[in-house]
Amino acid sequence: MADRRITLWPWISMLLSAAAVLNPVGLDILRSAFFSGEQLARSIGQAVVLIAGLIMALVIAIEWLVRLLITRSRARGVTS
Repeated sequence: MADRRITLWPWISMLLSAAAVLNPVGLDILRSAFFSGEQLARSIGQAVVLIAGLIMALVIAIEWLVRLLITRSRARGVTS
């Protein structure tokens, strides 16, 4: 069998997070959250950015945990 190695780095979640932030809609939300001239738009935008950041961090942590569990089970010799 081929030697398959799995990395602990949560690269799938990181790529999805970067794609969500670096598209035109994500950049517009970031811009309105921090550089808007209106206080209400700034407050709403900052809440949206904070919640989205926490969700992205949670998804990254879950992916890292799953990868850790997979590598530990493979190290023990579990095949199923």
